[in-house]
Amino acid sequence: MGVQALVQRPLGRTHLTVTRLGLGLAALGRPAYITLGREEDLGDDRGVAAMRARTWAVLDAAWARGVRYFDTARSYGRAEEFLAGWLRERGIAPGAATTGSKWGYAYVGGWRMDAEHHEVKELSAERLRRQLDQTRELLGEHLSLYQIHSATVESGVLEDEGVLGRLRALRAEGVAIGLSTTGPRQADTIARAVEIGTFDTVQSTWNLLERSAGGALSRAHGAGMGVIVKEGVANGRLTARAAPAPLAAAARDRGVTPDALALAAVLARPWAGVVLSGAVSVEQLHSNLGAAEVGWDADLDERLAGLAEDPETYWAGRGALAWA
Repeated sequence: MGVQALVQRPLGRTHLTVTRLGLGLAALGRPAYITLGREEDLGDDRGVAAMRARTWAVLDAAWARGVRYFDTARSYGRAEEFLAGWLRERGIAPGAATTGSKWGYAYVGGWRMDAEHHEVKELSAERLRRQLDQTRELLGEHLSLYQIHSATVESGVLEDEGVLGRLRALRAEGVAIGLSTTGPRQADTIARAVEIGTFDTVQSTWNLLERSAGGALSRAHGAGMGVIVKEGVANGRLTARAAPAPLAAAARDRGVTPDALALAAVLARPWAGVVLSGAVSVEQLHSNLGAAEVGWDADLDERLAGLAEDPETYWAGRGALAWA
């Protein structure tokens, strides 16, 4: 892995230090998710014990490679529980790694593949209070960053003084506060968060297909916020199993995997503080982390510029992905 990905550095204006590549647990903590190819990646055994063992194996591999940022959420099934158990079992002291979690969605899938609904969103002060207690019960002093999950301007959460006041109090207790964004109006949400000035970090989707938040993320970075980038391989659409032809060809020419090249594109953005891998196997993780060895340049920027989609088209396609 490249030296720059291993070096721990401050995340925006926070007291937190991170490596530029992190691990997100959205696809590891629950049996069903919207990543392409889960049948091939996970097989039929999606029991709790099997998913815990898989999560711990990926966490062990990430730690061995120098990854020191781990991202989870209340809605990621048992991801907080798996992460907390791993931190305890491996004897990792609070502060040795930076751990971010999120509140706002509740996991309601009942560990079933065929659940009618897998998560339900509610961005209320009461849910913040309840889920923060649950997160702290599991992660304790390991909780470094707490984020609103999928904030939007239209939800009203960014104007809710009950929420903002509790988050400010949490920050006074030593936990950084942030928000994640979603949907075709990510840029509007980021701009409002910058204007409010309350948040330490923002986590957003940016990849070769969905680039619309780039300008807003640059401005957030300029305002001192730490930027975390999720879905860098577009839920599997930018991996070997589904890569658009131009990406696949460019990866072959550079002698790397499509996912590594896609993540290298994100690492090349000067505003990107942490870029998340969403790997569900050790092999996928190693492939993702290959991004740190890829030299991104203007030729690749030009060659792959045509992959960008209209945001409405991108998010409609993401919303149509099946839970599997």
